[in-house]
Amino acid sequence: MQHEMVSLQRRIVSLEDEELEVMATLEDAQRTLDSLVAQIAAADERLVVLRATRDERGSEIEAELAELLAGRAPLVEGFPEDLLALYEKLRTNRRGVGAAELRQRRCAGCNITIDAAEIEVIRKAPEDLVIRCEECSRILVRTPESGL
Repeated sequence: MQHEMVSLQRRIVSLEDEELEVMATLEDAQRTLDSLVAQIAAADERLVVLRATRDERGSEIEAELAELLAGRAPLVEGFPEDLLALYEKLRTNRRGVGAAELRQRRCAGCNITIDAAEIEVIRKAPEDLVIRCEECSRILVRTPESGL
């Protein structure tokens, strides 16, 4: 009986040690959980602020776009329909830029230098002829800075 008492006493001590280890692990896990919950709360608060900022900026962009579209209408009134259709098609395919300035013998759309032979063809072309970049297909807008 005494032997069993000693054995049970050792088992109790062993179980108490395991219980202390489990309690320490639980406390560590609880601290980690509390930290993660705080991080999630902070991230949620930041998300609310970012969404509000996004929505506000989106509204500003929509208003700016509407203003630009309203200002564009009078500017395109005198252009031929086929030229406007070409421009819109190019603009759609070229990330919003359908025409580019020919500046210092370079296409401002793709930044490729146009070779001398092509520059000569452009120089001799009538001013009302639509010239396009051979590389990116954008409409080239000739200006005094074109290098012609």
